Amino acid sequence: MIASNITEVLQDLFFVERGFLNANQLVYSGDPPELIDSGYIAYFQETASILQHLGVAAEKVGRIITTHCHCDHIGGHRAIYERSGCSIWLHEIGKHFIESRDGWSTWWEYYHQQADFFPCAVGLTDGDKVRIGPHAFEVLHTPGHAADGIVLYDRKNRLLISSDTLWQHDLPVHTVRVEGNAAVWQTQKSLEKISQLEVNTVCPGHGPLFTDFGAALQRGQNKIGQYLADRRIIGTDVLKKITVYTVLMKQPVPVEGFFDDLMATNWFAETVDLYFDSRYRAKYDEITGDFLKRGILKIKDEHYVTTVRP
Repeated sequence: MIASNITEVLQDLFFVERGFLNANQLVYSGDPPELIDSGYIAYFQETASILQHLGVAAEKVGRIITTHCHCDHIGGHRAIYERSGCSIWLHEIGKHFIESRDGWSTWWEYYHQQADFFPCAVGLTDGDKVRIGPHAFEVLHTPGHAADGIVLYDRKNRLLISSDTLWQHDLPVHTVRVEGNAAVWQTQKSLEKISQLEVNTVCPGHGPLFTDFGAALQRGQNKIGQYLADRRIIGTDVLKKITVYTVLMKQPVPVEGFFDDLMATNWFAETVDLYFDSRYRAKYDEITGDFLKRGILKIKDEHYVTTVRP
């Protein structure tokens, strides 16, 4: 059963909307088939089923273009490469991270996430041109959320594959302990950069397709303003999103001991140290209590599960 929403955005190029905490993908079903991103590793069987549904055998994939190296975007890369020997393209910064086996700069080690390294073929740079079948895209480097982040822009069709540079209603996590204290300003510059484009349709890294490009940009810039006015909002975003992502990756999670498990990671204590004066238990109780109240977390048989779809 294919639970994902699939939309043909250009001839033979399909936008695949996954659950919000698993990255969306694009699949070109022509000859040879190509992918943009590959989802989270734990959900590779669903990824393979989606490809099959679109008439694409994983063994036939010729290339994967990578928008950045976070685990929810590259989780299927290794498995697809081992089946197909495909060429994997990514920004030159991400290529360096992968080839030097830098699990910190990719966030995998920092957030205790599951992912695997893979062979890289081509390092992309700002302004490069790539063709996916008959479709021509420009590569724009858009750091902030990720040092190696890129978007792909089809000028002819005014189609923007924005990945995690632009969402419709929110911004992604900003991990300043990895990306540096300038990450928020880099995102601001990246949003200004893509604001110069003429865009009719946006394929984001998470969430559905959308057409309100200008309004989404304004919401993103407004969120940047909130970050700069009150840095604790950055910390709250990290705590909320990574906590629910951790439950999603590992569920069911025993209620007893979950706080201790989070305290054993790099990210949780550092985030609370940085933004909330080391009030570890208070922030944990605040976040989990809010999630339980809103139904994002539920307790079943003394374990946490999340209602967020992977």
